[in-house]
Amino acid sequence: MFLMISALKLITEIALLALLGQWILGLLAGQRKQHNVFYQVLQIIGRPFVRLTRWVTPRIVLDRHLPLVAFLLLGFVWLSATAAKITHCLKVGVALCQ
Repeated sequence: MFLMISALKLITEIALLALLGQWILGLLAGQRKQHNVFYQVLQIIGRPFVRLTRWVTPRIVLDRHLPLVAFLLLGFVWLSATAAKITHCLKVGVALCQ
């Protein structure tokens, strides 16, 4: 159980950092962001989560807002995984969670 919670938390953290990095790099690169190799790598990492968000959200959500919605959903998943990890560690003992 601890391994599954930790894996979910890790995948969520990677996706959150990829989307955050993509947003920051998009601000810095401006209009030429599509030609930036690092932006494209971050976009590839975040694309599955944005597609999953499109599948979950109604069509009223615009495509340009999907990365923000994905970031917010991943933030909620991360908070839930953190709470589950804390709860699990308190049940089994903190010494077993290190």
